[in-house]
Formats: sequence, C-alpha cells, structure tokens
Amino acid sequence: MAENFRELIDELRIADELIEIEKPVDIRHIATLVDQSDKALMFSNVNGYDTPVVSGVTNSRKRLAIAAGCDFSDIERRLRDGLDRPIEPEFVNTGPVREVYVEGEEVDLYSMPIPLFSVLDGGPMITAGITLSRDPDEDENSAINAGVYRFLVKEKALTGIDIVTPNNLHRYAAKAYERGEPLPISINIGTHPFELICSTYKARAGVSELAIAGGMRGKGVPLTQCQTIDMPCIADAEIVLEAEILPTGWTQPEGRFGEFTRLMGGLHWNPNVRIKAVSMRKNPLYYALHMPWENIWPSGPIYEANVRRALDEAGVNVTAVNITPGGCCHWHAVIAIKPLPGDGKNAITAALSVADMKHVTVVDHDIDVFDHVDVEWAVATRVQADRDVLIISGARSKPLDPSLPPPGPYSRVPTTAKMGIDATIPDNVPRERFHRIAYAYADEVKLEDFMGPANGVAESFSTIAPEELAEKILLLITEQPLYFAEICEKFVPHGFQAVTQALGVLHERGTLWQDAEGRFCLKDSQFAAVPPKR
Repeated sequence: MAENFRELIDELRIADELIEIEKPVDIRHIATLVDQSDKALMFSNVNGYDTPVVSGVTNSRKRLAIAAGCDFSDIERRLRDGLDRPIEPEFVNTGPVREVYVEGEEVDLYSMPIPLFSVLDGGPMITAGITLSRDPDEDENSAINAGVYRFLVKEKALTGIDIVTPNNLHRYAAKAYERGEPLPISINIGTHPFELICSTYKARAGVSELAIAGGMRGKGVPLTQCQTIDMPCIADAEIVLEAEILPTGWTQPEGRFGEFTRLMGGLHWNPNVRIKAVSMRKNPLYYALHMPWENIWPSGPIYEANVRRALDEAGVNVTAVNITPGGCCHWHAVIAIKPLPGDGKNAITAALSVADMKHVTVVDHDIDVFDHVDVEWAVATRVQADRDVLIISGARSKPLDPSLPPPGPYSRVPTTAKMGIDATIPDNVPRERFHRIAYAYADEVKLEDFMGPANGVAESFSTIAPEELAEKILLLITEQPLYFAEICEKFVPHGFQAVTQALGVLHERGTLWQDAEGRFCLKDSQFAAVPPKR
C-alpha cells in the first residue's frame, strides 16, 4: 500500500488508472477534462505553470481501493480500525515537504496551478488542502483538528476560507476573532487519501482525526513543525501553506463554488486567510481535488462506519450498508439487516441519528443494497406507507441542503425532516409470499453451451408405465412434500413427460394435493394445505 501521495500516483500508474497528459493544456480546461475521464489525470504541461496538476485520484471505488490497499468494501473496516485503535501522529524533524521553502514577499499563489472548476465559481479554488488547527485555549500538546476546506484565491498571498458551517475550526476561529488574534493553520496539499477520508470525519472535540488516519495506516502520520506559525504540517505532503485565519470576522464575500451536492453553492461571508510561507517537495505535484465526485466518494466509508456503529449499539444485526452516491454519500443509506421483530424501525431511528443522514431505507438481507432495482422492488412489495414510513421533524441539518429555505442573516443552524422506510418483510406476513422466481437449473445450464451447430443426437429416456412411476412418486411425497422440479430431479432417466403423466395418474385418483408453499403431498396428510374459510 502506498504511504503518501507520490507513491499512490506510482501505484495508479502501474494499475493503468492514471493517464498522463503531455500535450499543453489550458488550466481553464482541466476540470472538464477530468470530468470526461474514467481514470485519474496528470497534466504535466499546463500553460504558464511549472508544476504538474493531478486530479481525479479518489473519484472511483477502484482508485480508492488502490489507495487503501484493500477492496473498497473493506475501507469501512479499516476506518473502524482507526476509530477503535487510533495511533497518534509521529513528529519528525525532516520530511520531503521541507525541500523547498519560501516566505513573506516570495509567496505567490498566482504561480501555483490552481484551476477553475465550475463556470460559476468565484475564482480559482484550493480544494485538496487538509487544514490542521488547534483550539487556541489549549496548549501545543492538545489534539490537532484536521478538516478539508476550500480556499478562494483573492491576492498573491491571501485567500478566503469557507467555514460557515459550525464545526471545530469555525469554533477555534471564532475564539481567536473575539481576542482580535489570527488563528494559525497549515494547509496540506497532496497527502495520502487516508488523511483526506479522516479529515472529513466529524470526530468529537478532543479526538484527533490524524490519529484515526494513523490507525488506518497502522502507524502515526508523520508531522513536522512549520517555521512561521506554531502549528505542524504533514511531512510527506506535496505542498504546505503556512497560514493564519485573520481576525476579520465573517465579513468577506467568498464563493460561489460547486459543492458536494452537485449543485452550485451560494455566496458565503467568511474570514480571510494570509499565507505566510510555502514549503514543498522538489518538483511537487499540485493536487486539484475534483468536485464533486472526489469529495463524494471518500465520504462513503465514513458514513458507513458511523451507520454501522449506530446500529451495532442499537443491537441490530447489519449485513450490508450502501451509502449511495445518489445521496451524495452524505444523506442516503440503504441498510440490509437480519431482523428480529421491530428491528426495521429500530434500525431506522439508529441510522437517522447519524448527523447528516436524511433518508434511510432498511431491507432484509436477501436484498442487494447496491442494486437500486432490487431495493425499489423491496419498497414496492414490502411497504405499507402508513405502517412503514417514519418521519422525524426538527432534526439537525447540513446547511448545504438546497431543499431547506435560505438562511437569514441571523439564522441559527437549520433543521430538517428525516425519513425512514422499513422495507423489511412484515412480521405478520407468511414468508412464502416473498419467495423469488428462481429458474430451474439456472446454476447448471448455460446458454453458450447450446450455441452453434448441432452435434450428436437427442437424449433418450427409459420407458416406464405411468402407473408404476406414480407409485414411486407416491412413496416420496408420503415422507415429505416436494416441488415439481424436485420430483423431476429424482427421476431424470425417465424424463419430464413421464413425471407429468405419473402426477396426472395421482391427480385422477384424487390422492394428490399441495402444501402451503405449493409442494406436492398427499391430500389427507399432515402437510396438506387447508382452504381458507369463506
């Protein structure tokens, strides 16, 4: 498994998941080219810039799996390992990021190949910057907070930062603002996706997202000290910006920007950020995290881990979870369970307690949660809306939800309605009503074996009188009910037609019957189905 961004690029190249574009490219064209590609792209010849641009690294299950060194389905387990067994960062006195360093007047964001993404964006945006910060009330030994924020380039050494959503960094910046002091931050561009995944995880106050990333790595994330601010940075990052959130308050326009919702966000009022120094590797790669999918896909394992943990604490037996890309890997979950009576409703309430989760569908374990047709079929055949749809009003919301009314200038955090659909089989409905169509011999007979010219002769069957075969069948169904296909399987040498004729004999005698599931049995046996009362 790759240990840093540079090694990951090499692994993507080996796996044929990276296309290197050597022809000259206008920086304005990068975003749309990435959107058209089914692989990550590296632009080594961006007009007017010396630094290559890499984008599309984490916008597919396959590339996330390569980064994690495991199947995509196992990333959630690795995240849970990080949550259960975090490893604190390891401080080092060196690192590739220290190879090139400029500060003060030499800082020039205009020289960095920071692309425009959407035609409606407010300007070039730094999108892959993992931002490290610390509570200004705590000392240097306190937990380091990590998050991913967008930075709108405004001047040669000035950006905006979008921190309108209440979170730890918002709280830290507000504390510093009240004191009239800047808040030091390091902005780390081009890191391992583990740091990216964990930085978007909403850890409680005092819990280090970097320690969770260390748990995923199996060793501490290497940090080294910045030179112009009292904060560390990630030692193996491609580029680090040493910066301060200025105590201007939430007064400067910032945005718009194409959000993870796959919609354009509004104009936000935010603080400014002064870039004091830049450190980087020799010949660095600039990572332009492509919106929205490079933001959406890494969120899936995070919410899956949260949902699984919530349901585990609720005592629900979960077999599969799909945090759907259609729900932007934030708002929708389809959950398969092996339910005890009432578990469908318990699963809904537990899953909806996960902060941003908005709509939850709970199905039985026979439903493929990754097949939208299968899930919709479960909803269509197992749900009565007045019994199985739960709605919770006034729950905590994510401000970027476009279905909510726009906030006023003094609005509090908006609230939302959450909905759950219990698409498990109702407890009082016979299970046989939900037996799926399964074609006889589907596991044995393959169409390709019957294509092409005929060779050989048709199969012949041994002759047996219908009455004789009827007696043999009678002995079998006396002991246990059997489906027609099961009876045919018992008498393959005599052929399908002979079985049909023999069952006809039993039917004519008036001895043939069926049980509640449609299997053949004797009319007066303990297995025989009883007609409903009228």
